[in-house]
Amino acid sequence: MSGAGANQAIIAPVVTASVDISVSNLRSKKGDVLVCLSNNPKYFPDCTKDKTARKIKVAASSAGNVQIANVKPGTYAVALIHDENANGKMDMRLFLPREGFGFSRNPKIGMGPPKFKSAQFTVESSNLNYAVKMKYIL
Repeated sequence: MSGAGANQAIIAPVVTASVDISVSNLRSKKGDVLVCLSNNPKYFPDCTKDKTARKIKVAASSAGNVQIANVKPGTYAVALIHDENANGKMDMRLFLPREGFGFSRNPKIGMGPPKFKSAQFTVESSNLNYAVKMKYIL
C-alpha cells in the first residue's frame, strides 16, 4: 500500500461501562458514604492503599444512587462505608465496625470482612446495576 494513510495505526475506541449502585438501609442521612471500586483482591475491602481504585465520596443524604462512570472491562468488587461522622474512615470499637458497611453482591458477613471473590463481578461493555444493603453491627 502506498499513500498518506498507509502507515497510520487504527485505534479502536476504549469500551467502558458504568456501574450504578442503589444504596439502601442507611441508618441516617448524617455524614458521607465512601464508595470504593477495586480490581485488586489484595486491597479489598480496605482500598485506602490501592492506587488504582476508584474512590467516591457522596453525602449520605443523597447516596440512594451512586454511579461510577467509565469503568474499563475487568473483574471488580465494591465496598461502601457509611462514614456518619465524616472523618474519612471506618471507625472501630473492639475490632467491630461502629459505622455501616456494604459490598457488591451483598455477601454474607461472618467473622471479618468478606473476601474479594464473594463480592466480585465482571464489567464488560454494558452498564451494570447493583443494589447494596448497608449493614450495621453497633
